[in-house]
Amino acid sequence: MAGAQLEMPGMPQRLFPATPSKLATFADCPRRYRYAYVDRPTPPKGPPWAHNTVGSAVHAALRSWWELPRDRRTAVAARQLLYGVWSATGFRDGGQAERWRARAAGWLTDYVAELDPDDEPVGTERQVAATTQRLALSGRVDRIDQRGDELVVVDYKTGRVPSTDDEARGSPALAVYVLGVQRTLRRPCRRVELHHLPSGTVAAFEHTERSLANHVRRAEDVAADIAVATTALEDGVPPDEAFPAVPGRQCGWCDFRPSCPAGQAATPAREPWSFLAADDDEAAT
Repeated sequence: MAGAQLEMPGMPQRLFPATPSKLATFADCPRRYRYAYVDRPTPPKGPPWAHNTVGSAVHAALRSWWELPRDRRTAVAARQLLYGVWSATGFRDGGQAERWRARAAGWLTDYVAELDPDDEPVGTERQVAATTQRLALSGRVDRIDQRGDELVVVDYKTGRVPSTDDEARGSPALAVYVLGVQRTLRRPCRRVELHHLPSGTVAAFEHTERSLANHVRRAEDVAADIAVATTALEDGVPPDEAFPAVPGRQCGWCDFRPSCPAGQAATPAREPWSFLAADDDEAAT
């Protein structure tokens, strides 16, 4: 049968390679998963988003800051690193981009002022991996800290809404990172933290074996659904039927909106800068 997995007796089951983003994409909308991971060539995407530009620049600056020699890890250096990677991509105009560069630089100044430059992370932008009965999981961790005898997963956030402890607890990505750190570095790791730079707050959760097992179960369920859809496609089921769209408000900012009639009909398109919090210039108009 087309799509069936060919296995020799006694051979281990082939694992499904999965990242948090890959699983989340299918869970949100199988059609978007197909566009991103199945269709080749990949369908055209819409315009880039300003909030992603902000997040990428801040993440890059923090990674480079930790790579500096100890005596150069200063607030001034953090700002310079941000300026070096800044882009105006996705913003309404140059003025908005400049205001957000200044705002992001302020976040970095405040954040690094609270860091101990001597407290070397175990890893920054570290790739980690773990396996379950069905999955080969992998992901990239923003930062891994040493706290006493255990390691801590740190994830930077730059969105408009402060992170919560419930978000830390329920994040499939953070759970994957914990498993990956445990398996890759062979050291205890349970705590995850969301560092929200705009508000200067930290949301946290201490994982248990049970909470991690629950995340693994849900991830394996999603992977099983992906396998069913993929097999259906290989067996001749029409692509839009094998990977149905899930129309909703999220279609307004889907990267593949230009290629998805269902998404276009569901809701108007969002402007590329619409997820930014209103800045002082906009609030005055």
